[in-house]
Amino acid sequence: MSAPSAKPSVSEREARQVAEAAREQDWRKPSFAKELFLGRFRLDLIHPHPMPPDEDARRGEEFLARLRHFCETRIDGARIEREARIPDEVVKGLKELGALGMKIDTKYGGLGLTQVYYNKALALVGSASPAIGALLSAHQSIGVPQPLKIFGTQEQKDTFLPRCARTDITAFLLTEPDVGSDPARLATTAVPDGDDHYVLDGVKLWTTNGVVADLLVVMARVPRSEGHKGGITAFVVEAASEGVTVENRNAFMGLRGLENGVTRFHQVRVPAAHRIGPEGAGLKIALTTLNTGRLSLPAMCVGAGKWCLKIAREWSGAREQWGKPVAFHEAVGAKISFIAATTFALEAVLDLSSQMADEDRNDIRIEAALAKLYGSEMACLMADELVQIRGGRGFETAASLAARGERAVPAEQILRDLRINRIFEGSTEIMHLLIAREAVDAHLKVAGDLIDPDKTLSDKARAGARAGGFYARWLPKLVAGPGQLPRSYAEFHPEGHVDLSGHLRYVERGARKLARSTFYAMSRWQGKMETKQGFLGRVVDIGAELFAMSAACVRAELLRTTEDHGREAYQLADAFCRQSRIRVEELFARLWTNTDDLDRKVVKGVLSGTYTWLEAGVIDPSGDGPWIAEAAPGPSKRDNVHRPIH
Repeated sequence: MSAPSAKPSVSEREARQVAEAAREQDWRKPSFAKELFLGRFRLDLIHPHPMPPDEDARRGEEFLARLRHFCETRIDGARIEREARIPDEVVKGLKELGALGMKIDTKYGGLGLTQVYYNKALALVGSASPAIGALLSAHQSIGVPQPLKIFGTQEQKDTFLPRCARTDITAFLLTEPDVGSDPARLATTAVPDGDDHYVLDGVKLWTTNGVVADLLVVMARVPRSEGHKGGITAFVVEAASEGVTVENRNAFMGLRGLENGVTRFHQVRVPAAHRIGPEGAGLKIALTTLNTGRLSLPAMCVGAGKWCLKIAREWSGAREQWGKPVAFHEAVGAKISFIAATTFALEAVLDLSSQMADEDRNDIRIEAALAKLYGSEMACLMADELVQIRGGRGFETAASLAARGERAVPAEQILRDLRINRIFEGSTEIMHLLIAREAVDAHLKVAGDLIDPDKTLSDKARAGARAGGFYARWLPKLVAGPGQLPRSYAEFHPEGHVDLSGHLRYVERGARKLARSTFYAMSRWQGKMETKQGFLGRVVDIGAELFAMSAACVRAELLRTTEDHGREAYQLADAFCRQSRIRVEELFARLWTNTDDLDRKVVKGVLSGTYTWLEAGVIDPSGDGPWIAEAAPGPSKRDNVHRPIH
């Protein structure tokens, strides 16, 4: 058995190749969002709004009722915040309730809930305690159950899923101290030891649930050797295995009850039977798992939005300034309107994406990524606006408010708790690049060789012919469409309701404009397009707004035909779309009028020390130590703080 290899040294090009090899290459099912970025508004893919089967809804509602009772009687969010720990008895209660197995099939002892009801459950429990929502999400959305469900052998499912459903907490270990969104540099190794085992060595950082986990999904690099393809590979590892040490429980500005740690592996023997999928498939497994796993974060963002709206309504009606409730002062009222309209839209995006995931008729990889991106960004804005509406009481802790006799409203806590969602499971910046790559996939398929410096002249010639045919058919369709016809989408203007048809016409026109802008940018920058991250980020943000507008309108129409508050839903959808259209127009303008080039020059100056004089006059309170902790493989020198909850 060879010694663990040193951390790989890879170029930017090699890193991109690793990421590209891991993504799904084909589109076997239709995708509303993919079509939207290509300038095609496929309303038929999302309208009429898909609905869950009656039996799934019945089982889901029954569990939500039990979960609500548990949250109201057994969860003390203030205690979790105060003690920075979820009480063991609460975790045990969640296990007895079956909450660990919400997404696991009933034949393995799980509840077999749909994605729609799993998300509703996360929104509910996350409103009681965001830390509990994070624990359940990390366990089921990215922990052992989801990759085994998709890629595991029958023997692995029979062995591990019953444990995951009722007793065992799981965690997902990818990130390392010096490896974040660039997995090509992954340093943890899994060296084959005969035909039956691998030996793991390395250190993993930010292992959510890692402190209390019983089972781990670990991504490690298998060296290429005779009989071994090698590459980044996924393993199920028993947390109690000899050589596994949780060296630290990390503390954060929010989610104080989160059991997140640093985990070291030293000569940990893992049976080959516990490898998920073939060698080298680890990143593909991780990305595929995240396609629907990412929907758990916007679920909790929706729950946060609902709570922000409730507090804003109650407080702004009770608090009076200058002779009337603060809600009726326009500066405050605009914030309340934003929270209400955005919460409606986020729930529309979440429910639509989740129902499409359940039906499995559409490819939702872009929709789920957009939901995560948009939900995490907008939820932070809503929480910030709530703090502003509450004024000094928004900045004051709930415990301090209670100590002086006022209602203990944890507004500042929700702002801290939500902030991580812009980083968890792909930061906003990485999500922009991931979605942009999928959005331009059709272009790269036909014209990618034209801008690839490694391709031969004959390759480029063939690509030119393909591209010519594709664009000759595609570009003329971007000139005109239903969005220019006054009566298009007339079913979204029923009698007695506000008119949403105009917003859908705007989305159709906006999709074509977005596609034209993307094509122009590719023509202008060609191979340098991937470096234009500011431009790509705005393209994705426009697509996210157009998707949210579409979902809001479709949800309003659904509620009109199935609920008692359809008229009010139409009003909220109209308010959201009008707010969203202002943001879209600004983003379109900033595609071409921005400071991106100037910003790059300033950054070079900052890093070269040109502006160090600007830093004078302050004291840096930071402690000593390296920017990135040493993570060389070897035996642990620290106590094991692993504490499984049995």
